[in-house]
Amino acid sequence: MSDLDLDPTQLDRYSRHIILDDVGPERQKDLLDAEVLVLGAGGLGAPIIQYLAAAGVGTLGIADDDEVELSNLQRQVIHGDDDVGRKKVDSAAEFVADLNPDVDIERHDLRVTPDNIEELIDGYDFVVDGTDNFETRYLVNDACTLAGIPFSHGSIFRFEGQVTTFAGDDDSPCYRCLFPEAPPAGMVPNCATAGVLGVLPGTVGCLQATETIKHLMGKGETLDGSMLFFDALDMEFDKVEIPKQDDCPVCGDDPAIESVHDVEYTASCAIDAGGDAEAEIEASE
Repeated sequence: MSDLDLDPTQLDRYSRHIILDDVGPERQKDLLDAEVLVLGAGGLGAPIIQYLAAAGVGTLGIADDDEVELSNLQRQVIHGDDDVGRKKVDSAAEFVADLNPDVDIERHDLRVTPDNIEELIDGYDFVVDGTDNFETRYLVNDACTLAGIPFSHGSIFRFEGQVTTFAGDDDSPCYRCLFPEAPPAGMVPNCATAGVLGVLPGTVGCLQATETIKHLMGKGETLDGSMLFFDALDMEFDKVEIPKQDDCPVCGDDPAIESVHDVEYTASCAIDAGGDAEAEIEASE
């Protein structure tokens, strides 16, 4: 174990990982050497950040430009009453620093746009999307797919959630393989108008963190090529296949999108995809 440069405190902190036959000190070192970017420090981002930091992901980037509001506290568990009015990146960074000093925190106090996303994701091993709008979701998909950076997608709506992972391999699908364009504006309400069960983003965010950790350790099967749906009321999980589409506008044989500047990332994120968009569950903080 000493050859892996884990000090006695780390051997104790991560002991429940290290004693697992499929993890051990080698895979824990992989986590400590990893760099992960979490987009959003809200409902989904909170459990993602919490568990990635606890697991010992060595560098954790956190991107968000919002401030903590009182209505956030029903589900955004890394923020507290005293954080209301503070920047979420600052509150999240303070939470991580208190939880695990092994984690280096990179704060990105910004809203993700086509002008900054390429520089933002550059250098990270994995991106976790916990954002709450279609514009950013499609932007993240396009930028990560074009850059070959694996990423996890999660979204929630009322009592339901969905999770998937896109590995970025040549034979992997992307988000537009399933939903070429976003549904028309106003078709899917956000949680401010439709509501959301407070514990739901904890479940979905933990699944995203699990996917991230498995990918970083190279263990198990991720959701690459499939999407997991969760119904909290009926306590049911369903998994559907996401086949790679030859005519996908991003990862297909003749892509229409070769740069994030090829798309106007508005409510519809529309491109000439050769078909109508399908509606999906709206992500929400």
